[in-house]
Amino acid sequence: MKVIEKFFKKYEHLFLEGGKLEKYHPAYQAMYTFMFTPDETTQRGAHIRDAVDLKRVMFTVVLALIPATLFGMWNVGYQYFNQAGVDFTNWEAFVYGFWKVLPLIIVSYVVGLGIEFYFAILRGHEVNEGYLVTGLLIPLIMPVTIPLWILAISVAFAVVIGKEVFGGTGMNIVNPALTARAFAFFAYPTFMSGNEVWIPKPENADAYSGETILGALNQGKELAYTWWDMFVGTIPGSIGETSVIMILIGAVLLLYTRVASWRIMLSGVLGAALMALLFNMWGANELMRFPWWQHLLVGGLAFGIVFMATDPVTAAQTRVGKWIYGFMIGVFAILIRVFNPAYPEGVMLAILLMNVVAPTIDFYVVQSNIKRRMKRFNKQTA
Repeated sequence: MKVIEKFFKKYEHLFLEGGKLEKYHPAYQAMYTFMFTPDETTQRGAHIRDAVDLKRVMFTVVLALIPATLFGMWNVGYQYFNQAGVDFTNWEAFVYGFWKVLPLIIVSYVVGLGIEFYFAILRGHEVNEGYLVTGLLIPLIMPVTIPLWILAISVAFAVVIGKEVFGGTGMNIVNPALTARAFAFFAYPTFMSGNEVWIPKPENADAYSGETILGALNQGKELAYTWWDMFVGTIPGSIGETSVIMILIGAVLLLYTRVASWRIMLSGVLGAALMALLFNMWGANELMRFPWWQHLLVGGLAFGIVFMATDPVTAAQTRVGKWIYGFMIGVFAILIRVFNPAYPEGVMLAILLMNVVAPTIDFYVVQSNIKRRMKRFNKQTA
């Protein structure tokens, strides 16, 4: 690493003020701080000394996503070989899935970071680290068969429209990863839904089915999977959303490091469970009769609540607001899942909706606290 650091230092003067490449200093700084601790010190003002910065927080979230990513790669191969009807080993399944998922991750990072670097250079500020997480989240919430050009357009839309127009990381009002998925879903619906987008088509196969559990229930079909399949994740779906076990491993890391809010996670699960339980009592169709606890195991519910509902930028900030915010995400996710026959999955729309409402929730929570304290103060001074 010392050799690399010396290389950076050798050409640092070119990117400093007055250097030939001064305007590209944000790009240089981003690459340097990606590998090394920043060597800049503050000169004035009051500051908190802490080893944790935005980049380290983003790396923590990326580490939490690794289990779901690796399992998703294996599951892509597992589903493919199962449909092909051939014998295979776990290693063969992983290798196949790895080469299917890797291009999606590369395109996501190249396009997204390219846009981030462009805006940083254009505005003359540091490159934001927020896309370190978004760049991995976007491929994980997409079907593995999505064309790379659609993915690239979706990433560009999410970064530019969903983030940069608001000022970049920390200023966006909706989750960029979900913005990319929403754009792809509504702009290219045939590539984002149906029975054949979740599994790569086996060679020499005239017809095959990669129907998801929610899709089958929506059509009143009997399930071919057990609750254990749902929990482990050996079912069709978006790359990173199928394995609840791997998502829970990531959740433990996020909670242990206090990067994510346990209030949002818990309230999200409670809201979804309560709504699903109410529908179980009604039982008008298969989705309503689907056991409430199994609703928590399928679709993108677990992945969305753990990794996207807890986004500190777009989530509610107050303690009470987090309970309300998470609970309503769970409620709306199940409501949309059950009542929308064209889209039997609702966590994406539920989170985007609550992203927009989150500031309003915080506003009324704060105003309520102010009024309560004013009443207490008036009583004491009366």
